[in-house]
Amino acid sequence: MAAPQAAAASNAFGKGSFIQKYSDVMIAVAIIVIVVMMIIPLPTLLLDMLICLNITIALLLVMAVIYNKEALDLSIFPSLLLVTTLFRLALNISSTRLILLDGYAGEVITAFGNFVVGGNPVVGFIMFVILVAVNFIVITKGSERVAEVSARFTLDAMPGKQMSIDADLNQGAITDAEAKIRREKIQHESDFFGAMDGASKFVKGDAIAAILIMFINIAGGFIIGMMQRNLEAVQALQTYTLLTVGEGLVSQIPALLISTATGLIVTRAGAEGNIGSDLVNQLVRNDRIYFILCGVLLFFAIIPGLPGIPFTVLSLFCFFIGRLLRQGVEVKTETQKEAKKVQEKKKATTPENIVSLLQVDPMELEIGYSLIPLVDTGQGGDLLDRIVMIRRQCALELGLVVPTIRIRDNIQIKPNAYIIKLKGIEIAKGELMLDHYLAMNSGTVFEEVPGIETTEPAFGLPALWIPENEREQAELNGYTVVDAVSVLATHLTEVIKQHADEILGRQETQNLIDNLKKTNQSLVDEVVPDLMNVGEIQKVLSNLLRERISIRDMATILEVLADYSRATKDTEILTEYVRHAMARQITQQNVQNGTLPCITLDPALENRIAGGVQRTDHGSYVSLDPDSLQKLITALNTELPKLTNMGYQPIVLTSPAVRLYFRKLVERSVPGLIVLSHAEIEQSVEIQILGVVKI
Repeated sequence: MAAPQAAAASNAFGKGSFIQKYSDVMIAVAIIVIVVMMIIPLPTLLLDMLICLNITIALLLVMAVIYNKEALDLSIFPSLLLVTTLFRLALNISSTRLILLDGYAGEVITAFGNFVVGGNPVVGFIMFVILVAVNFIVITKGSERVAEVSARFTLDAMPGKQMSIDADLNQGAITDAEAKIRREKIQHESDFFGAMDGASKFVKGDAIAAILIMFINIAGGFIIGMMQRNLEAVQALQTYTLLTVGEGLVSQIPALLISTATGLIVTRAGAEGNIGSDLVNQLVRNDRIYFILCGVLLFFAIIPGLPGIPFTVLSLFCFFIGRLLRQGVEVKTETQKEAKKVQEKKKATTPENIVSLLQVDPMELEIGYSLIPLVDTGQGGDLLDRIVMIRRQCALELGLVVPTIRIRDNIQIKPNAYIIKLKGIEIAKGELMLDHYLAMNSGTVFEEVPGIETTEPAFGLPALWIPENEREQAELNGYTVVDAVSVLATHLTEVIKQHADEILGRQETQNLIDNLKKTNQSLVDEVVPDLMNVGEIQKVLSNLLRERISIRDMATILEVLADYSRATKDTEILTEYVRHAMARQITQQNVQNGTLPCITLDPALENRIAGGVQRTDHGSYVSLDPDSLQKLITALNTELPKLTNMGYQPIVLTSPAVRLYFRKLVERSVPGLIVLSHAEIEQSVEIQILGVVKI
């Protein structure tokens, strides 16, 4: 039934309906009319209709709150509270005007004054005072306090909830869309309970105003009845007191209902369903409670002097409920036993399901138990936030969306150690000292400080672990000092950059293509799949990432592939064409102050390398005898210090035809070497050759 009802409501009040289209105008007009009611006298028939409408709205709000599953399902409630309070006060003023002017305020107020309280003004007065006391002292006061505490606690809990969402997002437990929804919900909860804290004051003020209006009506009516309408004192008191009490009861009953709704909505903490389902699930679930209650009530029934029939009836009722619950538990137990037998039988005849064991995380970070505080936000750990920043940094610098990095504690490694894994295989590790700082000699140290010797894990530099009290002195002496979590974050960043080509798979490539397709569909449709498939594009992107060339400009990369993929399918040759098109980016990445310090190759060596190129169906390679290759590596290692000793990057500049093959020859022997070609350097750059490699 729920689906048809929801569909009907959507049709009646959807975006295209008249009510939804002009809802803002209707609300504005309604508020203006409420204010006008306080000024213009109303006919008694219209007042009766509005009083009945007031009671209906109050009942509607109570029913809506009862069937809510959580407070935010009726987030408009604070505003409704203000409008209904204003409406009720307007009715009070209108009815007061009629009572004092005519001594008659419609059938509804008269009925409440005569029928409900039996025409007895004293009884009506007492009932009114009791209703006001219950509303003001019990319900309104409690609701106000709960709203105040809820607003404070919700606001205090916001940072912790935000960090919890960031942690779940970083660990892959939720998606970006889910994280956004959860953040918005937290913000809405804070706004809602803050608004409820203020809106509950309206109900409190309304209860006080009702008391004042009642006394004003009685006193004013008594004076008007005697002085203007020539009534006797008893008759004036009787008439105006009954009307005032009737008006007060008509007003306080909706006020009591709305106060109850306010209390219900601010006390809906930890609810999983509506109030009715929660009540049954939480109170009617233990049969022992009702059997004990049955015995206690039966004991009261047999005590002389106490009414036996009511206690006996209630005792039998509790026994009946307990018996039903016991039968339900027995049936549930039997069902569970049967299901367990069926499951065990099925498990015994079914091969073991090991598919879940085949799942391999793209990247993992295993930490010893001493490093857990780095991850625990409750202990001030911000590693999760650092990882989020690392992923953003890699996206900006390399154009690579790093997959979720799983963080696990591993008691089998040293307490202060960590291991970085790629597709389940260890690729890097290190050790940290949480209560120390890592001090590195940047070449400007004029006085050493005592510490524990170690090696900086990201770049292999000699360093010292120093206590916190030595940090300031080490910085004054010229050391570069970083904390433990920064050491781990730097190492993780460097590992990601070194293995970016392995992290990028076909699925990640497809995601990049899909993202580009949103803004450049014609380019993507031209290349994929007619000219190249996703696997071939992934190889080109991996070749670029292997030499730390950013693939963020996917549009330029695909444009080059669209131009040259018709001529060749060799992904390495296509990578060279892409590099030529990205000359400006490569130049900016390696040039310092408009100058490119580098070493170059002897023309004879370049000709020899070009002559040794062998092309096959599976790619190209260089055929060079071992002796010549060893001489090349030796000569290269002799020339490179001319750059590194001057603080420059190790860069070798070659001709475009040789760059790829020279890179293949030396990439294993000289890791980290940057090999560029003349086609990848802009003409405005001054090339400073500091050495020539010869054999």
